[in-house]
Amino acid sequence: MSANLPGVPNHFQHLWTPHRLVYIKNGQQPPKEDCPFCNGPSMSDEEALIVFRGKSAFVLLNLFPYNSGHVLVCPYRHISTYDQASSEEIAEIGLLTQQAMKVLKQVSGAHGFNIGMNQGEVAGAGIAGHLHQHIVPRWANDANFFPIIAETKALPRLLGEVRDDIAKAWQSLLSSDINYSHDL
Repeated sequence: MSANLPGVPNHFQHLWTPHRLVYIKNGQQPPKEDCPFCNGPSMSDEEALIVFRGKSAFVLLNLFPYNSGHVLVCPYRHISTYDQASSEEIAEIGLLTQQAMKVLKQVSGAHGFNIGMNQGEVAGAGIAGHLHQHIVPRWANDANFFPIIAETKALPRLLGEVRDDIAKAWQSLLSSDINYSHDL
């Protein structure tokens, strides 16, 4: 029997992630009227994976995270690049990024973060039509061979559980942080 036939055991372990098939089949770019960042705020926080709603921006879990706790900060307005954001949106995106870091340190003991915005398809934006900033928690020794060799990321917790923990911690942070002003 040839080792190249489907179903024939080989030396690899397989990590099945069927939920990603929707992402692959539908592509990364939704039609503008189906923008998940525009639709999310009209849904329940649990359904949209929103962990915090601000005045001009909100924070939600990435549906296809690089690491557990990977959140996105998005303005409510459908704008595609940072230079289109208002001063109020820029200030709140910055504040929510800071708060996300504090919350993720508390919830998951993150040791560091990757923070960034990919603007435009050519820059790697998965949803280029709606500005969003990534905040990816990192831990010492969190890298392994999965992403490099198998293009697979192992995530230890379900998104709903992570959303609940982050949302609770965010409310706790706000009630104890006298520096937070919702009136930017």
